[in-house]
Amino acid sequence: MKVALVHYWLVSMRGGEKVLEELCQLFPQADIFTHVYDPEAISPIIRRHRIRTTFVDKLPFAKKLYRHYLPLMPMALEQLDLRDYDLVISSESGPAKGVLTHPDALHVCYCHTPMRYLWKMYLDYKGSVNPLLRPLMVWLTGSLRQWDQHSANRVDMFVANSESTRRQIKKYYGRDALVVFPPVDINAFQPSERNPGDFYLYVGQLVKYKRADLAIQACNHLQRNLVIIGEGEEYKSLRSMAGPTIRFLGRQGFDTLREHYLSCRALLFPGEEDFGIVPLEAMATGKPVLAFGQGGALETVVQSETGILFHEQTPECLSQAILHFENVEHLFDPVAISRHAGQFSRATFQLRMGEVLKDAMSNPSRLASTRGRLQESALAAAPSDILSGKRLNGA
Repeated sequence: MKVALVHYWLVSMRGGEKVLEELCQLFPQADIFTHVYDPEAISPIIRRHRIRTTFVDKLPFAKKLYRHYLPLMPMALEQLDLRDYDLVISSESGPAKGVLTHPDALHVCYCHTPMRYLWKMYLDYKGSVNPLLRPLMVWLTGSLRQWDQHSANRVDMFVANSESTRRQIKKYYGRDALVVFPPVDINAFQPSERNPGDFYLYVGQLVKYKRADLAIQACNHLQRNLVIIGEGEEYKSLRSMAGPTIRFLGRQGFDTLREHYLSCRALLFPGEEDFGIVPLEAMATGKPVLAFGQGGALETVVQSETGILFHEQTPECLSQAILHFENVEHLFDPVAISRHAGQFSRATFQLRMGEVLKDAMSNPSRLASTRGRLQESALAAAPSDILSGKRLNGA
């Protein structure tokens, strides 16, 4: 059986690329298709595969300005030749699901989120655009939104990374979806018996919707130490508002990140994410998370057991959450917090995703006349093969 993995762009290793890594482990023979590819920014697991790009990769400064080429990506996807592939798995956050597949192929879309700039956060992005360019943006996003809805019909099955994403898929595309939580490398973040340090931690891109400004303002007000790990377009404005207790470390490697998880009092997570892997990395080290109580945090943070949820995105509400945490900090059990995070492991993702794909391939209403051909493939092995850990398209 031939398998194609379609990912929106490969220019960094974030949550979506971690999912792609696990799909690469499940399908070691699969080919990867993407708009833009920067080999130096991608893990060896992904680089081992044959990677093909759309024409967007050849446009000027594509590795840096790829988002500016978004209006061209639908057309670019439709130029990809996937006729020979039996199974196509698209990884959707930017344009990926709109590929044209063979009528007999099964197309499964793992959706991290419907494109934020077209749907959930459209007005936020619109407000950030130069007023002179705003009419052009409105016209372009309107066309892209129509294409995005239309291309959802090309998908045979949607898999969402959270209940929050599942609801968005239903609202924007009118499609049902199964939920398979994304993989977290739990084993890389073990709890420690050391006493916590005297600082709170923020980890993530410094972009508006992640709301690092709330963490800075709250810690400024309370005179609490805050370490920020990450980089992004908001760096200068955030640095200008930071007081003497705020420290910026920029982008850091894994060892430094893990050390700060282990040393902090708690992680501050003031943005709304569709899932959010960072809180689970912190919890895997036994650290509580103070998170805004919307989106994926509702599915990963257990109130008063693994963290504290605050319900308004204001500095005042986050400050109150910090003060409340400090009153009950001694009640949090690092071992119990780490055990909770273990439910979201890489092994759990591979097992669950394998079961979903097996069920999809054996469902007559999805396969129709192709069922016989696909049942001869390795993916049609007995369910026990998946449960025993055999790769889905291994030898």
